[in-house]
Amino acid sequence: MVKLGILDYAQIDEGSSAQEALQHTIELAQLADNLGYERFWMAEHHNVPAFASSSPELIMMRLADATKRIRIGSGGVMIPHYSPYKVAENFRILEAFHPRRIDLGIGNTVGTAIVNRTLNENKKSKLNYEQSIVDLTKYLSDQVYESHRFSGITANPVISTVPQMWVLSTSVRSAKMAAKLGIGYTFGLFPLAGIDKLSIGMQAAQVYRKEFNPSSFMPEPKVSIASFVVVAETNEQAQKYAVALDLWLLGKDNFGHLKEFPSVKTARNYTFTEKEKDIIQANRTRMVVGDIESVAEQLKALITQFKADEVLLIPLMPGLEARKKAIELLAGGVT
Repeated sequence: MVKLGILDYAQIDEGSSAQEALQHTIELAQLADNLGYERFWMAEHHNVPAFASSSPELIMMRLADATKRIRIGSGGVMIPHYSPYKVAENFRILEAFHPRRIDLGIGNTVGTAIVNRTLNENKKSKLNYEQSIVDLTKYLSDQVYESHRFSGITANPVISTVPQMWVLSTSVRSAKMAAKLGIGYTFGLFPLAGIDKLSIGMQAAQVYRKEFNPSSFMPEPKVSIASFVVVAETNEQAQKYAVALDLWLLGKDNFGHLKEFPSVKTARNYTFTEKEKDIIQANRTRMVVGDIESVAEQLKALITQFKADEVLLIPLMPGLEARKKAIELLAGGVT
């Protein structure tokens, strides 16, 4: 049976605040926990006014404390900005408090130019992406041998379990890396518009499974696919919600134009230009939209194409109640 997870952004809805958004995230994680979801992950975004998810690790500790069995993870830590050693320490502490419930999802998006400069202002250069992930596996499994450039160092606290590690990717190259290191592979259908990603993703999943090396992080290959999902009790209502996501995904001013995630009313009152309509049409390839019967059919087709073990659902929809209903519908309609 395919397992389901949620990727959350701690979005700040119209008329809400950052503090309320973070409380809403706790409610969603608890709901997903009660409904039997496998994972609940937090995204990492900087300098986006409508998202409160700037530090997934800190949110993760609060979510893990507030839930019982669901795995809590990062979707993901943008490792080019950080020391792999410090990331390892953070996740060892999370794993120490909540053994076998922590996921370390890793990405390589550096963000906008100003975000990149601010997070790296004293660095002369960045580590190679694969080297950073290799270092993480070494620190988390106490395998910093003499051949390593930092031999003799330990990521404390030393514990008996390791978090699951996942690479968030849109490429075959990252699939090969994940397979070599024995970690999970999540293919993002949502980051980019266009239809070529399906063929790339299926090739990546095939290569990953073929070349996978078992590890302490993952004994067998696991492929997850991630997509924006807009689902409601009726197709008409889902289409209304989707217009709000359409407006958001225009990403004006590097997602700084909208200070809150738009409501259906705001989206319907917005006058889209012809160019924006073209962007919206392309962006619809990033999402699955409809009532639960339609969405389940679309997701099952993707699961079959990718031979996916898991689906990471991203209900980026306006309003807490809409997101709650989506999580409820998906729990009963996809598996």
